[in-house]
Amino acid sequence: MKTWKRLFGCLLAGTMLLSLAACGSNDSPADDQAAAQPQAETTPPVDASENTAAPEASAGESTAESGSVLVVYYSATGNTEGVANYIAEATGGDLFEITPAEPYTSDDLNWSDENSRVAREHEDESLRDVELTTTEVENWDSYDTVFIGYPIWWGIAAWPVDGFVEANDFTGKTVIPFCTSSSSGLGESGELLAELAGTGNWQEGQRFRSSAGQADVDEWVDSLGLPAE
Repeated sequence: MKTWKRLFGCLLAGTMLLSLAACGSNDSPADDQAAAQPQAETTPPVDASENTAAPEASAGESTAESGSVLVVYYSATGNTEGVANYIAEATGGDLFEITPAEPYTSDDLNWSDENSRVAREHEDESLRDVELTTTEVENWDSYDTVFIGYPIWWGIAAWPVDGFVEANDFTGKTVIPFCTSSSSGLGESGELLAELAGTGNWQEGQRFRSSAGQADVDEWVDSLGLPAE
């Protein structure tokens, strides 16, 4: 009987020691800290849009300093956009694209169809007041030189450009028009835009063929004698 009691006592003591050891492992400092954090208020992941790092400049945006160049353009089929990019590369300038609120489709641009959008706008000048997504350029006052590019429509600048020119003050700026066309020249398009603007020092522009390359643009930009970047 005594032996059985001693055996029972040993078993009971062992059980108590194991229980104490288990309690000690569940109360580690790490577990205490985790328990102290309210689980319903965990920190949300960082949103990429809230990144505090300075963003890189993109089209339509700028980090302009005094004396810098802006290349504004409207491109219906991509040809003017290509030349605008070449000018920006050659001058170190920023880009701003003029975009109609209702973009022109390929059917809209079918000038040979008298019922197409451009044909109707050509016949009725009241239809040429094209709404744009925006006419505001960030840091506009910081630009000294502004290139303005467009395709030639019926001998004049494509009319989506008109709204941008009318909406901005070109006082104190050198303005250089450029255009792209398969056959038509610059014509009076630059002079007409200058009259529409009413301000700015408008220069003689340049016409580029639709397949113009970087070398063509570089040669022209070099001839302008612009201040070095």
